[in-house]
Amino acid sequence: MAGVMVDYGVEEAAMESTSIYWMPVWRILEPYVALRLVNPFFIKQLPGKKSDVKDAEWIATCLQKELIKGSYVPDELIQQLRQYDRRIFDLSKDIVYKLTKLDAALQRCNIRISNYVSTTRGKAYQEIVRLISEGKTDSEELVKHIHGRTVNRLGKDVLVSALSGVITAADIDTISQLREEVELAQRHKDECQAKMDEICKQYFPKQYANLQTIPGVQARSATAIIAEVGTNMDAFQTAAHLVSWAGLKPRNEESAGKIKSRRVTHGNKYLRKTLIECSWAASKTQNCFYNRFSYIQCTVRHKNKMKVQVAIARKMLTAVWYILHDNVPYRDFTPDIVPSE
Repeated sequence: MAGVMVDYGVEEAAMESTSIYWMPVWRILEPYVALRLVNPFFIKQLPGKKSDVKDAEWIATCLQKELIKGSYVPDELIQQLRQYDRRIFDLSKDIVYKLTKLDAALQRCNIRISNYVSTTRGKAYQEIVRLISEGKTDSEELVKHIHGRTVNRLGKDVLVSALSGVITAADIDTISQLREEVELAQRHKDECQAKMDEICKQYFPKQYANLQTIPGVQARSATAIIAEVGTNMDAFQTAAHLVSWAGLKPRNEESAGKIKSRRVTHGNKYLRKTLIECSWAASKTQNCFYNRFSYIQCTVRHKNKMKVQVAIARKMLTAVWYILHDNVPYRDFTPDIVPSE
């Protein structure tokens, strides 16, 4: 197909962004013609009998009449970062699922230590799982690996009872396998993050450093932001355009004076998740604008905490646009000081 298009002198082509099916075609055609990726919602035809050929003709007609505005498709290096970033999201989901299965396997043996520790990712819980996977099931020995503060708070007898169960050889094998799966997923996740750090430090060192000056944004979040939006803000004319593209802008759905919805719009879910996580960290960072904003909205005005986090994420993404557009570090907002008379 690429050869035929070149032979006929085709210089421009457009295609619908349907799932991932456009990606292999895009990679083949990209060196030969100028491509535009279009959301099918904006070029759908009137209802009626249609075929693939008629759809292709309609897209070509829209392209010829300059009625198509292409979606944002980053360059190859940013696409590689995206692959690593989204692989990390998948691995994180797998780790949570495997940890849930691991705790279920322990509960099947009448071991309910997860009721008394803060998290299944904690050092004490992981050490107990390791010992059980090695066949060490004596509750008196297992309780020695729990932090002293937890033992003092709950009492040794309670923890010994929680660690006393009926464990068979099949249970030990199952727990051992699940533990290895969690460790493998975590190792792959660390490898992906190391690759992202290496690429960002080599090709985008200043942007990588500037993003980490934002309260609540560290290395993992900075690489994720670069992977999703890139470093060239020419694709987004304004900060509001970037916020809308990410799906953090509240919709304006009102009819006859009745507000139907103020929910955020659809957008880049990976970027949105990253920014919401950053907003929680920023709201707890002392002496910064996001912390003051969160206190006023949640404590003083009694606003919904989750809605406030979305608002903070929106403000953070606006700051990201200016940092990447002007290539400058973050500068915290300080209200204008009114001189005393």
